[in-house]
Amino acid sequence: MKSLIRNASVAAAALVVGLTATAIARADDKPTLAFVVNGASDFWKAAEAGVKKAQGELPDYNLELKYPEQSSVAIQQRLMDDLVTAGVKGIMVSAVDPKTSTDGLNKIASQTALFTTDSDAPQTKRVAYIGSSNVDAGKQAAEIAKKAMPNGGKCLGFVGLLGADNAKERIQGMKDGLAGTKIELVDVRGDDIDQARAKKNVEDALVASPDVTCMVGFYSYNTPRIYEALRDAGKLGQITVVGFDDDPITLGGVKEGTVAATVVQQPFEWAYQGMKLMASYLKGDKSGIPEGGLIIIPTKIIGKDDVDAYAANLKAMSGN
Repeated sequence: MKSLIRNASVAAAALVVGLTATAIARADDKPTLAFVVNGASDFWKAAEAGVKKAQGELPDYNLELKYPEQSSVAIQQRLMDDLVTAGVKGIMVSAVDPKTSTDGLNKIASQTALFTTDSDAPQTKRVAYIGSSNVDAGKQAAEIAKKAMPNGGKCLGFVGLLGADNAKERIQGMKDGLAGTKIELVDVRGDDIDQARAKKNVEDALVASPDVTCMVGFYSYNTPRIYEALRDAGKLGQITVVGFDDDPITLGGVKEGTVAATVVQQPFEWAYQGMKLMASYLKGDKSGIPEGGLIIIPTKIIGKDDVDAYAANLKAMSGN
């Protein structure tokens, strides 16, 4: 419940920030650039900090970070349409479901500069993707599992959007990394970024799949929901947990040893570098766009010995 309240607060705060930025844009006619996320999650707080840093270096632009009201293709598309109507000059988006959004994303790309992040849409006319290699991140998750489970076992995965490229690529990367071992990723269950459903998926699995010895949280909030469900069932430490991203609950679990390790991304850099890249592109400087349009920000594994230093760095980046 606390996580739900926190996420709602994040979305509400971002909405207010977005509305304020839009009002400023109308007042001073500065071009506006928008970072559109795929749903409300604390994961995007680091991106907010990245946008804030970029704003300090781009005084001739107004920068916004926008949350859709809920994680759906239609609602995200409507949000982007509204931004285009308001005159936004560039949009960077983590598409909810790129495979079913080609026409909608191409529509946006025909009206403004479109960049992607987090979950790419390479089949569209987007200018470039800046974010993680989700395949490599999946392979790192496999490395965590192999180190934690030398005798093998069965893993069950949990993710927000089964259709999103970031989910598919992480899952495939993990399967590739586990090939030839005694560890198997037997299934992955989606929740459409519904946090209550995310926890219930884990609770249901504990009853229906007692032979599962490993759980993988592929989205930032999935590992915390796994942690909570295992804690409530008295099974923390009995099932190997492989995490993604740096939710405080996840980092706490890594530090106490109930989460084996977590694969972290750098949404701060996506936002910071992405906003600056869009601004340069709009000024006619395309030198930052590589052939193929892929700009990969590396992921890394955070284990028990790395948590304190990593958390301190996160705090510094957010300005706290």
